[in-house]
Amino acid sequence: MIPVLALVGRPNVGKSTLFNRLTRSRDALVADFAGLTRDRQYGEAKHAGRPFIVIDTGGIDGSEEGIDAPMADQALLAIEEADITLLLVDGRAGLNPGDQHVVDYLRKQERPFIVAVNKVDGVDQDVAMGDFYSLGVENIYAIAATQGRGVSTMLDKLLAAFPASDDSDQDEEESGIKIAVAGRPNVGKSTLVNRLLGEERVVVYDQPGTTRDSVYIPYERRGQKYTLIDTAGIRRRGKTTEVVEKFSVVKSLQAIQDANVVVLLVDARDSIVEQDLHLLGYVLESGRALVIALNKWDGMNEYDKDSVKKDIRRRFVFVDFAKIHFISALHGTGVGNLYKSIDKAYESATRKLLTPRLNEMLERIVTEHAPPMHNNRRIKLRYAHAGGRNPPLIVIHGKQTDKLPASYVKYLEKSFRKFLKLEGTPIRIELRSDDNPYTKDEAELNVQQIARKRRLKEKSGILESEIMKPILIIKTGNTVQTAYAKVGDFENGLLKVCRVNLIILL
Repeated sequence: MIPVLALVGRPNVGKSTLFNRLTRSRDALVADFAGLTRDRQYGEAKHAGRPFIVIDTGGIDGSEEGIDAPMADQALLAIEEADITLLLVDGRAGLNPGDQHVVDYLRKQERPFIVAVNKVDGVDQDVAMGDFYSLGVENIYAIAATQGRGVSTMLDKLLAAFPASDDSDQDEEESGIKIAVAGRPNVGKSTLVNRLLGEERVVVYDQPGTTRDSVYIPYERRGQKYTLIDTAGIRRRGKTTEVVEKFSVVKSLQAIQDANVVVLLVDARDSIVEQDLHLLGYVLESGRALVIALNKWDGMNEYDKDSVKKDIRRRFVFVDFAKIHFISALHGTGVGNLYKSIDKAYESATRKLLTPRLNEMLERIVTEHAPPMHNNRRIKLRYAHAGGRNPPLIVIHGKQTDKLPASYVKYLEKSFRKFLKLEGTPIRIELRSDDNPYTKDEAELNVQQIARKRRLKEKSGILESEIMKPILIIKTGNTVQTAYAKVGDFENGLLKVCRVNLIILL
């Protein structure tokens, strides 16, 4: 059994800094002001070969109100889940009534805990710890989370109380299908995450910007493993002024890149706005599978619903492959249907494409609508094969493929999607032109290309030694006389024989 450690304490005592130190990551946002962390953040850590799980929480001190109240509830839930709680206090600020409040709560709940006095770097350690002995706690450790001072010693004693884990417990479990819920601020992303999980896992409050970190939540549903990612709302760049919000946006964009399927949440009452289209464009550029959900559908009258549907048909025409759902995250209407589209989009994005099938489809597609002409020559598409998954990448080889217009590439994408029955995922087409061995000297070619070049020349009846090379041009009035010699007659740039062919061009 892997032990679970919960980090709790007043705001701005260094919990997120210690979390990043233990997990050796930057998953938790860190800034020099209170109240930055709001949701429970889970991370995997290892010390001296011993794995354990760390939970980062928001600050609690017993005086929470407004948005801080549900944030404190998340911290209390983390205490209930943990095997042991690490109460982090500020050694520079000294003992605070909020610290005493947390200690009283832990004792009342009979939860095992230790106290770590943080920020002892640059100050006398004995003086910094002196105030906290009045808490009556047996295990008090002095640490500096930013530098890692004292952390190793504390973990040695903390983990010694737990039995060693079996090797089977240390194996990394598959994360399953990663689902990122993305959208503008205050469209209901955290509400949808809680509805999908069936519990109040993340903080929900009627205020834009409630979520700041990208929270990864692994779970299992009907035998299928998922990892749900709740992201911070992404506003227009001009409206993003706070430094913390900018970091939150970066975390959200990284979560989209890390996900297998993105559920783009749109506020149906606002219809489709420009920022929704910008986010949609970023998801497509990332190549992620896509499911679109219009939230807050309940309570709208029929006229507004028809207006939104017309707007969707007009503005979402370039993502006609994505499934669109009309839901209410608050009441759960239509939320269960999202899983069917998510599973289908993931299956389409990760499906293995067989080369014989792709070539058969390419031949059929080209037969139905041939590529256009370029310089009086038909662009040729010879064969295709798979080049990657998530998103599906189809590599097509041919002649003059760089001259293929974008409209025909779009036709190829839609045709392959139709024949392969792919849903919810973009398709990428990569065009490659065959090398022309006649355009390069043999010194620039490899062995196979040299053999091919000679084979093509022999097949066409042209030997390099028989090629005629002009050696003399004589112009008399309107008459031009050109003397040619065979390439085989040259040696070190000089003619071996005097025989030449004279061709008169009038």
